[in-house]
Amino acid sequence: MNDLPPPPPDMLRGASLFLDFDGTLAEIAETPGGVVVTPDVAPLLMRLREALPGGVAIVSGRPVGEVRDLVAPAVLAIAGSHGLEIANVDGQVTAPARPPALDTALDAARAFAVERPGVLVEDKPFGIGLHYRGAPDAGAAVSRLAETLAATHDLHVQTGKMVVELRLAGRDKGAAVTWLMREPLRQRTVPVFVGDDVTDEAGFAAATTAGGMGVLVGPMRETAATHRVDGVADVLAWLDAACREMT
Repeated sequence: MNDLPPPPPDMLRGASLFLDFDGTLAEIAETPGGVVVTPDVAPLLMRLREALPGGVAIVSGRPVGEVRDLVAPAVLAIAGSHGLEIANVDGQVTAPARPPALDTALDAARAFAVERPGVLVEDKPFGIGLHYRGAPDAGAAVSRLAETLAATHDLHVQTGKMVVELRLAGRDKGAAVTWLMREPLRQRTVPVFVGDDVTDEAGFAAATTAGGMGVLVGPMRETAATHRVDGVADVLAWLDAACREMT
C-alpha cells in the first residue's frame, strides 16, 4: 500500500473546506465529553472562513449543538449526526423527526452497558453511540448487540474507533458534503474533506467525485482520500499554512 502525499499549502485555493471534528481538530478522548479543544482552533477556523471562497463546515458524528459549543466563538455551517442534522451559519437546522424505535433501542443499550463496566452509552438526537474504549474486550459483544438492534428497529450500524453507533439510515458524511455544496457560495468551488475515521470515507468519496480532494488524518490505510497527514497537530499546522498562503 503506497503512502499518500501531504496536502500542499495552496490546496485550499478555490475550495470549500469540510472538517471532521474528533481526531481531526481535537484529539480523541476517553469519553465524548472529555475532548479538549486547544485555544488556537476557533481563531484558525474564523480565519479560514474569511479566506476561503466556499467557507468552512464541520461534518461530525456529534450533534450540531455539541459541535457549535466546541468551536465557539467561531460560527460555521455544521453537519451533525453523520449528516442527519445540517445547520447553516444562521443557526437554522434541517433534521428529521426522532423515531420512537430509537428510544426503545436506547433502553436495550443501557441495560447491556449495566452488565459490562467500561461500556459507555451515548444518547444522540438521531443515534446511539456504544463506546467500548474503556472495555476493549467487549467490542465483539457490542457489535453483536448493535446488529441485533439495527435489524429489530430498522436502524443503520456505523462503526468507528472503539465505538459502534446505531442511527437513522439515509444520510452519511458524503451526503452532507453533497447537500452543502449546493449552497450558492460553494457552487463554483471544489470540496476538500479532512477526516480520520472510517466514517469519513463517504466524505472523501463525495469530495473526489465532485472534483475535490480528501485528506486522511492518521496512519495509512485503504482510503478514498488523496492526501494524508499524521495527526491533529499536522492538520492545524497545514490549515494555518494554507490560510497564510491565501492572505
